[in-house]
Amino acid sequence: MTVRFVGVRHHSPACARLVASTIESLRPAFVLVEGPADVNDRIDELLLGHDLPIAVFSSYRDGERYQNSWAPLCAYSPEWVALSAGRACGAEVRFIDLPAWHPAFAGRSNRYADADRWGAEAVDRLCKTFGIDNEDVLWDHLFEVESEAEPEPEPEPESESGAESVEGGEKRPVGTRPEETGQAEKGPLELGLEEHGLAERLSAYFSLIRGEERAGEDDLAREAYMARWVRAAVAEAGDRPVVVVTGGFHQPALRALSAQETAGESGWPEVPRPPEEAVAASYLVPYSFRRLDAFTGYESGMPSPEYYQRLWDGGARAAADGLAAEAVTQLRRRGQVVSTADLIAARAMTEGLAQLRGPRIPSRTDVLDGLAGALVSDDLGQRLPWAARGPLAPGAHPVVAELVAAFSGDRVGRLHPDTPMPPLVHDATAQLERVGLDPAGVSAPVLDLADDRGLRRSRVLHRLRVLGIPGCVRQSGPATGADAVLKERWQLSLSDRRLPRLIEAGAYGATLRDAAAALLRERIADAGNDAGLLAGVLFDVALCGLAELSEGAIDAIDAGVAAAVDLGELGRALATVLGLWRHDRLLGVARSPLLGAVISAAVTRILWLAEGVHGGPAPADRARLYALAAVRDALVHAGEQLALDRAPALATARRISADTTAPPDLRGAAFGLCWSLAGERPTGASENESGSKNENRSESENASDGQDGKGAGPAPDPAEAIAGTAGPDVLGDWLAGLFALARAEVLGDGRERDSESVLGVLDTVVSAMTGDEFLVALPALRQAFAYFPPREREAIARGLLDRRGLRGSARGLTRTAADPVLAAEAMALEDRVTRLLAREGLGPVGNYPAVINSTRTKGTS
Repeated sequence: MTVRFVGVRHHSPACARLVASTIESLRPAFVLVEGPADVNDRIDELLLGHDLPIAVFSSYRDGERYQNSWAPLCAYSPEWVALSAGRACGAEVRFIDLPAWHPAFAGRSNRYADADRWGAEAVDRLCKTFGIDNEDVLWDHLFEVESEAEPEPEPEPESESGAESVEGGEKRPVGTRPEETGQAEKGPLELGLEEHGLAERLSAYFSLIRGEERAGEDDLAREAYMARWVRAAVAEAGDRPVVVVTGGFHQPALRALSAQETAGESGWPEVPRPPEEAVAASYLVPYSFRRLDAFTGYESGMPSPEYYQRLWDGGARAAADGLAAEAVTQLRRRGQVVSTADLIAARAMTEGLAQLRGPRIPSRTDVLDGLAGALVSDDLGQRLPWAARGPLAPGAHPVVAELVAAFSGDRVGRLHPDTPMPPLVHDATAQLERVGLDPAGVSAPVLDLADDRGLRRSRVLHRLRVLGIPGCVRQSGPATGADAVLKERWQLSLSDRRLPRLIEAGAYGATLRDAAAALLRERIADAGNDAGLLAGVLFDVALCGLAELSEGAIDAIDAGVAAAVDLGELGRALATVLGLWRHDRLLGVARSPLLGAVISAAVTRILWLAEGVHGGPAPADRARLYALAAVRDALVHAGEQLALDRAPALATARRISADTTAPPDLRGAAFGLCWSLAGERPTGASENESGSKNENRSESENASDGQDGKGAGPAPDPAEAIAGTAGPDVLGDWLAGLFALARAEVLGDGRERDSESVLGVLDTVVSAMTGDEFLVALPALRQAFAYFPPREREAIARGLLDRRGLRGSARGLTRTAADPVLAAEAMALEDRVTRLLAREGLGPVGNYPAVINSTRTKGTS
C-alpha cells in the first residue's frame, strides 16, 4: 500500500500539474484534500460544472464571535485539480481539514492564507542565494518557469586534457573538488534542481521552509486532525494507494503523524459540529481574479492570476507573449500611446532579462520588468509592486497600474444553475419583485417617501445598501432626519458582484429584514462609545424601517454622549437625533422621550467641552462649528418641549466669546450663538467676570453659571467685535465661526448707516489692510464666506458695488476666471517690483492700492 503526500503551494500551476500526473499514474482509492471536512457531503455540488473561479464561503456567528471565511478555487488550484482528477479516475475524494468556523481558524478570513506565516528566514536565505527579490519570483524561478524550460543539452564528452563539464559550461580538472576551483559546494536543494524531478524539489523546498520551527497551536490541531483522516484512509484502502494533497507547510508534519500508531482509532474521524447556540453555514459563491490577486489584497496565493491561468493553459511562452500583447492593447484602450517600436523594445528587454536571470523562457517578472522599462519614462515614487508582496499602493504610475490590471485579469466565475443558494438570495429577489423593482434590470427610480409604496421600496433598497449589495446606489435623499427632502433618487444597475455578496450576506439572516437587522446590531456593537457612528447607525435603522432596533441604538448613543470627548462626533450625533426627534416618519420616534433625553445630554456635553478648548490662532474647525450649530438648533426647535434652558447656554457662550485663550473660530461661533438666540449679543465683561470654566466643577455647574442673567453687562455691537478681531491671522477664522452660527443675522443686519453694519465694517477693515496683510487673511476669509450659498454671496457682492457707487455684474465678482489668491500674490509681487524701481529712480510708484482693493473685493466675495 502506498501513501503519496503531495505538498503544494496554493494556486500553483506547477503543483497542479504534479497533482494531476500523480493521481493519473497511481489511480488511488482515496484522494484527500486540504479543505473543510463539513463540506464533504456536498462535493457533488462542488463538481457540478461551474465556470471558475469559485469559492467555498463559510460563515459563523454566535454571541461572542462572528467570522467569514473563503476557500477560493480556480482552474490551476491544486485542490481543484485533485478533486476533479480524483473523481475522474474513480477515487473517493474527501476534504480532511477542520471546518472554517473552528477556533483554529479564528481571525483568518482565508483558509489558504498560511503560506506567508512560516519560513520567512529560509525564504530570505534562498532569495539572497539566487539574487531574487521575493518569494513569488523565487517560486517562479525554482518551479513554474523552470518546469517549462527546454531540457539542458547533453554534457560534452571528456576532453583530452582530462576536464569534465560542470554547471554553466565551465570546466574543472577531473578529481578536483569544487572549492579548489572557486566553485561553491551545492546544497541539497540546488542538487535537486538538476538531478531530481518536480516532486523531489518541492519536498526539499517545503522541508526547508518548515525546518525545525514549531507550528502554532492552531496548525498543530489542524495537522493532528488531518493525520487521523490519512490513517483512516490507509486502513480503508487496503492494497490501493492513497494521495494526500495539502499545503506544503503541513506535508512534513503529516508524513510523520500519519505513520504513528494510535490505539483506539477506528473509522473516519468525526466532523466537529458548531455549538447549538451558533449559526454556521457554507455555500459556493462566484469569485473573480481581482479578488484572488495578491496585488488587490488576497491574503495568500499568487499574484497575477491571469498570467498563471495562461501558463496553465498553454505554457510559459504562451503566457509571456500573450500577456505582453494584452497589456499593450489595454494601455492603448486607456489612451496611453504605445508604438510598435515600444512593443519591440519591451520584447527585446524581456528576452534579455530572461537570459540574464537564468531561465530560457521569460517569467512573469521578466515580462513586467521589460514592459515597465520600455514604457515608463518618468521617475517612480515607489518600488514596482511585483518586487514585493502586497496590494498596489496608492499613487502608482498609470502604466504600472494598467500592467498590474492586465496581469490580474477580469475573469469572473459563474455558478451552475443547480447550485443551492442561501434563503437570502431568494428573499431579496422576491422583495424586489413585490415592490415592483426588476432584480435584474437597470433603472433610476425616484421614490416619494410620503407615499406608502415609495416608502416600502425605499426600505427594501436601504436594506440592500446596508448589506453592501452592489448595484444599489442612492444618489440623493434625506441625509439626516432634519432634512425636509421627502424624495429619493436611486441608481440600480447590474453587477457581477451582486450574487456573491448576497450569498455572503446570507450569513446574517435568511430574510432581507433579518440580515439588515443583524448587521446593524453588529455595527452598534462595533461603534462602542463613538456617538457620531452610533447616530449614523440610528439613521440607517430609520431608513431600513427596523423599529425594533431603535431603542437599543438610542441607549447606545446616550452612553456614547456621556463618554464622548470629540466635539465633531457629538455634533453629528446631536444633529441626527434632533432631526429624528423633530421630523421622523420612518420609525415613528418623533417627540420620543428617549431621544429628548439624548438631546438634552448632548447639548450640555457640547457646551462643557467647547469651553475647555484653548489654544492660539488655528484654522477654523468645521466639525466643532457644526456641533455649536447643532446646539443652536436644539435650543431653537426643541427648547420649550424639552425644557432646555437658554440661560446656561448663553452664559457659556459669553464666556467663550470673551476668552482670549479660545481659538478664534470658537470665539466667533460663541458670539454668533448669542446673536442668533433671540438676537442677544454677548457681554463685553472683563476677564474676571467672564473668565473660563472652572475645571473642578461639573458640566451642569459650569453650564448653569450665569443663568440668572447676572454679569451680562451691555451687549457690544457685532461690528465693534469685528473691528476688535481685525488681525489678518485671526479675522477669517473668527468670521467662519460667526457665519456658521449667525449667517441669517449677518445678512439681516440692517442699519440706518450701511457702513455700521457687519458687512460694512468688514469691508472697511479689509480695505485698510496692507497688501501683505491681505495675503495672510485671504485664504481664511474665502473659507469663511463659503458658508454663504451662491445667491447670498451675490447679494453681498452687490452691496460692495453699491457701497462704492459702481455698476457691474455682482455675479461676475463671485466667478473670477483666476484664483483670487494667485491674483493677489501677483499684485503683491507687482507692487514690490514697482516700489523697487521707484527706490532706484527707475520709475514712479504705480497705482497699486486701487488695484489691490479691487482684488480684495473679488477675493472675499
